[in-house]
Amino acid sequence: MTSIHKDITEKLSLTNHTLYKEVKTVLDKNKSERHLRGGIATKEKFEMIKELKNKTGEA
Repeated sequence: MTSIHKDITEKLSLTNHTLYKEVKTVLDKNKSERHLRGGIATKEKFEMIKELKNKTGEA
């Protein structure tokens, strides 16, 4: 957990509970989708490597 997340989860809930709930919703959604974004990035990386190899004539 980063210090930003710690501040949001601990301090914001004490100072502005309405904003805390909105931010927490966004953070939870991003956390639940994180593995999907990682998979997409990995797929794009290997597609780019394949394209570069095809352009240079590597096997």
